[in-house]
Amino acid sequence: MKPVEVAQSYDAIASQWSGEDFNRANGIEEHRKALQFLDRTGRALDVGCGSSGRFIKLLLERGFYVEGLDISAEMIRLARERHPQVPFHQADVCDWQPQDQYDFISAWDSVWHVPLGAQEAVWRKLLNALAPDGVLILTTGGLDESGEVQNNAMGVSMYHATPGLPALTRLIDDCGCVIRHLDYDQWPEKHLVVVVQRL
Repeated sequence: MKPVEVAQSYDAIASQWSGEDFNRANGIEEHRKALQFLDRTGRALDVGCGSSGRFIKLLLERGFYVEGLDISAEMIRLARERHPQVPFHQADVCDWQPQDQYDFISAWDSVWHVPLGAQEAVWRKLLNALAPDGVLILTTGGLDESGEVQNNAMGVSMYHATPGLPALTRLIDDCGCVIRHLDYDQWPEKHLVVVVQRL
């Protein structure tokens, strides 16, 4: 599944993330935990920000200057309605290039939609965009090996992939970063949360 097709799928369901029924607590405690490893505010980036704005709200409340990035035009439109003061970039993370370093990056349930063959380059890009001591929180499929799947579990066709935990940990080390926290937060589902800090 190509990124443009992922964008079309999210365009079709974007309102689900900004509606009253959406669980706005999803991922918040994990972000608070990740922020404990950072002793400052600064610039923050929400990769695959979607339309809920919940992580952006948390980061703004903490005093960060925040940017959002999403491939879905409809997600970005709804996100701008919620946070008109925040700069949003509608782009494919595979093509997008950071213009600055970030003190905090969130990549919650987002990069796993990137084609498996492009994930290493995307993770390198994000890890290298961290400022010294900067923190990245990410989610991925917590498998021992790489894998990819396409299904309609969200009501539209959607693609997910993971490089696998061993490959991801090697990549994190190779980029001069260290894992500060790792959690299978929805066990027995293999939804893996990883908090990374640049050395």
